[in-house]
Amino acid sequence: MSVTIKDVAALAGVSPSTVSRACRDLPSISRQTKEKVRRAMEELGYEPNFQASALARKNSRMIGIILPFSEVDAYQNSFYLEAMRGISQYCNQRQYISTVITGRDEEEILRTIRSMSRRGLAEGFIVMYSRIGDPVVEYLHKCGFPYVLIGKACQCPEETSYVDNDNMMAAREAVEYLIRLGHQRIGYLSSDHSLLFAADRRKGYLAALEEYELPIVDEYCIETSSCPQEDRPAILRLLEREDRPTAFLVSDDILATILERICSKLGLFIPDDLSVISFNNSLLAQLGSPGLTSVDINSRKLGEEAAARMISHIENPGQKADRTIVPHFLVERESCRPLK
Repeated sequence: MSVTIKDVAALAGVSPSTVSRACRDLPSISRQTKEKVRRAMEELGYEPNFQASALARKNSRMIGIILPFSEVDAYQNSFYLEAMRGISQYCNQRQYISTVITGRDEEEILRTIRSMSRRGLAEGFIVMYSRIGDPVVEYLHKCGFPYVLIGKACQCPEETSYVDNDNMMAAREAVEYLIRLGHQRIGYLSSDHSLLFAADRRKGYLAALEEYELPIVDEYCIETSSCPQEDRPAILRLLEREDRPTAFLVSDDILATILERICSKLGLFIPDDLSVISFNNSLLAQLGSPGLTSVDINSRKLGEEAAARMISHIENPGQKADRTIVPHFLVERESCRPLK
């Protein structure tokens, strides 16, 4: 079995990221630590890519921004655009370069990360999502590369820094808002529950219904993609029921806009026939007719905090993993009204 950077780190008594920085001769690593790492490398026969190390000295202040695999979805979602804006602005202030990494599938993303790592082109990575069983995060953790998640950590939570909202609380507050308007049959339309933010919002939705002793109907919860095609019949069937929901919590403004279009085809109108609350407070929520009541999750602030955490870990090797919760707030517009 070939020697890995983790083997060197264990023998030297340092973290894998410290070994990586020592190989690249970065000034943030002391001379004593560099010597300890080099002795461990010699003892184990570990040979770093010195050509990559030389290149890294010229490009050592770069941070990779990893988007979820997708051909178009990530670039259509204002959350990612606003979060990247926050990352870029913070990096610019600290004289770091940020670059976007994505692909058609996870393997394409992994190939890019491996290539950048071998060539020493990035000091760390910001993963713009948190997904159950994500091979990208597994690879970054296994290889000891510094990374920060936007979203709650699922894999190795005690060793992973992340920036997130309290998505359970946000969803719970949104459902309570609808309940105060008199709604009791409340549906939940959500993106893929393998994404932790969507799963947590569903938990908050269910917790609110349970607290107020309202019926939990499985058919009222629909999981779909960000631009649903195959799941539209399920949405149609639910809206055609006699006991259809009188209100919906929707995990994203894009999905809420699609829901509004489906309602229009059925002759249902928002908010007269259906009240809707969504998340992100994007331009879609602001310019829609009616305007969408939406939970603003401070997307740009999430990006800024992620960049701050990433740069802090780069400049302070060995720093413990930390967690930052960014506050949310509800923006009321015309898409909700008291139940008739």
